[in-house]
Amino acid sequence: MATVESYETKAGRRYRVRYRTPDRRQTDKRGFTTKRDAERFARTVEVSKDRGEWIDPADARVTVAELAPVWLDGKAGLKPSSFRPLETAWRVHVSPRWGTVLVGEVRASEVQAWVTELSTGRSASVVLRAYGVLAGILDMAVKDRRILTNPARLVDTLPKRTKKPHVYLSHEQVHAVADAAKHPALVLVLAYCGLRWGEAVALRVKDVDLQRRRLTVHENAVEVGGRIHVGTPKGHRVRTVPFPRFLGERLAGQLEGKAPGDLVFPGPDGGHMRTARVHADNYSWFASALEKAGAPRVTPHDLRHTAASFAVSAGANVKAVQRMLGHSSAAMTLDVYADLFDKDLDSVADALDQAVSGSSVGRAWADGAARA
Repeated sequence: MATVESYETKAGRRYRVRYRTPDRRQTDKRGFTTKRDAERFARTVEVSKDRGEWIDPADARVTVAELAPVWLDGKAGLKPSSFRPLETAWRVHVSPRWGTVLVGEVRASEVQAWVTELSTGRSASVVLRAYGVLAGILDMAVKDRRILTNPARLVDTLPKRTKKPHVYLSHEQVHAVADAAKHPALVLVLAYCGLRWGEAVALRVKDVDLQRRRLTVHENAVEVGGRIHVGTPKGHRVRTVPFPRFLGERLAGQLEGKAPGDLVFPGPDGGHMRTARVHADNYSWFASALEKAGAPRVTPHDLRHTAASFAVSAGANVKAVQRMLGHSSAAMTLDVYADLFDKDLDSVADALDQAVSGSSVGRAWADGAARA
């Protein structure tokens, strides 16, 4: 059982609580100004030990910054394009505010105030990512039994992401952009096959089957922090994507004179092509082609949306669109492109009408209406 003892200091009498940890190690906590406070702490120690909830105060005296490298190291298996935003969020937003704070002294109210303040000048995505980094570090502290609960998970109000409306180009607009572009075949592959930029620029000659009209996607070349990182596609899934017949001739021209291991769409230096941006401060060949064609300001990634719209309007079902785009599930495809399947709802209602009208129930209704 915990015991309470008094001792004298220059500031007056203070109280110390002596107790044993669950592993039978004797320790104490001192500095209580009243005996009642010391006794209250002694009771909580015994109750927490009985419930298996005891936390060694010394373990809680570690700063968020001391745990951050361990947490980030645990995320090192992520793709560079996913890891870098986490590292940036820690360095830019989390560390300046929480780096020197002891994990045992983080309060939910203070986290909420930080989130609210951050939300005034940052997008929901930036705020949620920064919050997620802090919450993840504190989750690890809970698992390590440095703190009993994660105060960040008790925050009531977080910003909500708003989905940016998809912009779908028409066939005419896509071909106008391709005709005005430095790399027309690449524009058409993005708009009709739905490849991500990194997947398209990582295509090699051996990945193109002109006879079967198939592209094999097994690599992804992503530019992160000015460097090209080559790895597997998102989700680490290899997939085969069909391309329309008219695109075969364009691709044949891209393959001419190249070895099987050569890139289909190389950059100026023969290596992987860098991202074609559309920002005013980084004007690219793609942005120039959009302007010449009089097309809406879209990014190369937005052409995936156009590819999805072309596939759906051509009669492809959601499972086929999922496989083409490399989504993890048909449910994800429906979540992303629910607006493209609105007409399917009308088709369901029409099909139900036809089924009922052709059944005995439908004939009974018709007879009843006629008698009325």
